[in-house]
Amino acid sequence: MNKKTVSSSLEIILAIIDQAYDHKSWHGTNLRGAIRGLSAKTAAWRPNPKRHNIWEIVTHAAYWKYAVRRRLLGEARGSFPLKGSNWFVRPQELTEAAWKADVKLLEDSHQALRAAIAGLAPSRLQEIPPGSKLNHFTVLTGIAAHDLYHAGQIQLLKRLAATR
Repeated sequence: MNKKTVSSSLEIILAIIDQAYDHKSWHGTNLRGAIRGLSAKTAAWRPNPKRHNIWEIVTHAAYWKYAVRRRLLGEARGSFPLKGSNWFVRPQELTEAAWKADVKLLEDSHQALRAAIAGLAPSRLQEIPPGSKLNHFTVLTGIAAHDLYHAGQIQLLKRLAATR
């Protein structure tokens, strides 16, 4: 929280989400840091034909940021830019431009989620949205954990790819 005092629950949640995604923190590499500087070729490498690659993890993370934002705002499904849900086969085309487009999708999804959280009334954190068993607080802290979980996977995949 870098010399800044964090006072409200929403500021704490934003700080946690930022640290997990792209802000400096004590725990090590965050999600954005894990993919910084990666080539499309490295992002597309699979440790096994039946396993996900880094590229797919990136679109998966983007999707769940979208899903959490959508639930938070009470929006209908169907506005995610990629067809399908959860896991997306990647790459569709192995180009740097395609890889950068999906990295931008992750960034855009993060910023949209962040804006939705910033506009949330603190009283809504304990609200359980229709169709869910979890309140907003649990889901919002969970999306930060989701980023870190996948950042760790990406770090491992990068090391494995380097030894091939």
